[in-house]
Formats: sequence, structure tokens, C-alpha cells
Amino acid sequence: MPEREAITLDAAAVPSEADVARPLSLWLDRRRLLIGAAVIAGLVAPLVVANFTIFQLTMVMIYGLAILGLNLLTGFNGQFSLGHSAFYGIGAYTAAILMSGSADLPYYWTLPCAGAVCFIVGIAIGLPALRLQGLYLALATFALAVALPQLLKSHLLEEMTGGVQGIVIDKPDPPAGLPINADQWLYYFTLAVLLVMFAAAAGLVRSRTGRAIMAIRDHPIAAAAMGINTARYKTLTFGVSALYTGIAGALGAIVVQFVAPDSFNFLLSVNFLVGLIVGGIGSIPGSLFGGVFVLFVPNIAEKVSTGLSGAVYGVILLLLIFLMPSGAAGFVRRAAAWLARLRRASNSELPIGRSTR
Repeated sequence: MPEREAITLDAAAVPSEADVARPLSLWLDRRRLLIGAAVIAGLVAPLVVANFTIFQLTMVMIYGLAILGLNLLTGFNGQFSLGHSAFYGIGAYTAAILMSGSADLPYYWTLPCAGAVCFIVGIAIGLPALRLQGLYLALATFALAVALPQLLKSHLLEEMTGGVQGIVIDKPDPPAGLPINADQWLYYFTLAVLLVMFAAAAGLVRSRTGRAIMAIRDHPIAAAAMGINTARYKTLTFGVSALYTGIAGALGAIVVQFVAPDSFNFLLSVNFLVGLIVGGIGSIPGSLFGGVFVLFVPNIAEKVSTGLSGAVYGVILLLLIFLMPSGAAGFVRRAAAWLARLRRASNSELPIGRSTR
């Protein structure tokens, strides 16, 4: 091989800064493109599907928002909770009471109210829970999930909560002048709230506070040695997690138009946890896939076999865990990395093949 050609090939083999930066910029562009395409699809979907499907898609977004709240606590801060059905129920009852009682508050104002109430409750629970970790914290939150339905049924709160009968809510009408029905309006309203809350969560995770929260998750002793106030950040994360789930509960009450104590039992907390694991722990977009799983997979299992729906659900869950051990988000990341390696390998072979002919 001539010396000049050998030098040229050696120089071509060393990647420049532009070559290194190009895959990152392409990945960011593709991510923005996917997010934009998903938003456009979400805007078009209620115009082409039936009202019941619109209701299902709305509930997927609501469950995804609730799972995101759990994800902030468990996936990004490392605190394990089995009591998020309680926060969901508190948010739902806050919205129902404010809409149906003497307050007669507009439905859109019930969301910040529900978030504020759940944030306060989350802080109140997070403070004594600072001494608990792992399974002990899970046991404490489990007690909250078990106790809430009984408290809502108690005679002391029956005038406010409706007791076992629950509370019926009127469906909000769309704003005047919009050529859409009530189901479509609630879908768009939920989508707007979802986008705002997901963007806020992404900003929180990328901020200095988010880095401190994740440092506590990865190594709490090292985080404390670096000067991070672990007690404050753990309590704050608990409150923010409860806020997200409470807003989801308020949206769920508005969409379903009914709340009852038995709707917020411990099984709902388990479903949130399953959705978190299937979607991907520590992944914000994966929370939405978890909402899809929570809503649709039990229905699919019921259609496959009415008598063995639980067994079918378990088989589907085992298959997903086997195929996607790090959740849907991890599966997508691994698939994208595999395709990128194949593309780089094919591109690196082309110049060599041309030079040897």
C-alpha cells in the first residue's frame, strides 16, 4: 500500500469532534421528531375514533400521569411506595367534593386544589417516613393504602364523602364555540395537563434538584457527604410525587364522573407499581406505556378467557418481564443502540471496500 494512502486511511480511522457530536445531535433530533409526531397523533386521535375509545385513551393518560408520580419517588429517588392509590383517591375526592358541594368550583380549578392537598399530605407522610427505608417504608405506605377506603366510609366523613354511595359528578361541557363533544374536550384537556406535567417532570429531573434527588437514590451516604440535605430532598420528592398522583386522581374523577371508596383500594397501588416496572423505572416516557398496560392488558386477558383472566394476565406480565427486563423504555433504548451499531458498522465497511478494489 502506498505511504500516502496508508496515512489517509489512518487519518480517516480517527473520529473527529464533529463525528463524535453528530450521533448525539442526530439522537436529539430524532427524539424531538418522535415527540412531535406523538403529540400530533394525540391531537388527531379523538377526531377519528369512537367516544368509548376516546374515554380509554383519556384514562391511559391519567394512569400514565399517576405512574409518573410514583416514578419520581421510586425511579428517581429510590423510595419504595405501595400507597399511591391513597394519593390518587385523595385527589379524586378533593375534586368531587369541590365540584359537587356548596363550593361548586369549576372543574379546572379542582386540579391545583387536589395537587396542593396531596402535596401537603405527602409532606406530612414523608417527614415521619424519613426514618424508614426499603421494605419498612413500603409497609408504612401499604398501611395508608389499606386505611383510606375505610376512612372514606366512616360515619364521621359520610356527609362530605357520601359514604359507601360515593359522589356523582356532572360531566363538564366543552367551551362554547368548539365543534367537539364533551368526551373529546376532556381528552384534549387531559392531554394539555399531561404535556405540562411531563415537561415539568423532565425539567425537574435535569435540574440541580433532580441531580440531588438521583444522587440520594444512587448513594445516600455519598450524597450526604457532598452536602446534600437528604431529609429535605426525600420529603420534597414525596410531596411532589403525591402532587402528581393527586392531580391524576382529580382528572380521573372528572372523566369517570363518579368516586367511591372501593375504587381506591390497594389493588390500584399494585397496578401503578406494575405499570412503573413494565414502562421502565426511571423513564418519564415509559410511564405512559405503563398506563397503556394498566388499562388495556386486563381487558385483553378478559377477552382471551373470562374464567382464567388472572392467569392470562400473569402470563402476559411474565412474557413482558422476560422480553423487556428493564421495561419498555429500556427495550427501546437497547433496540436503538443495536440499530445504531449496525449502521456504524455498515458505514465503516464501505470506505474500506472501495479502497481495496
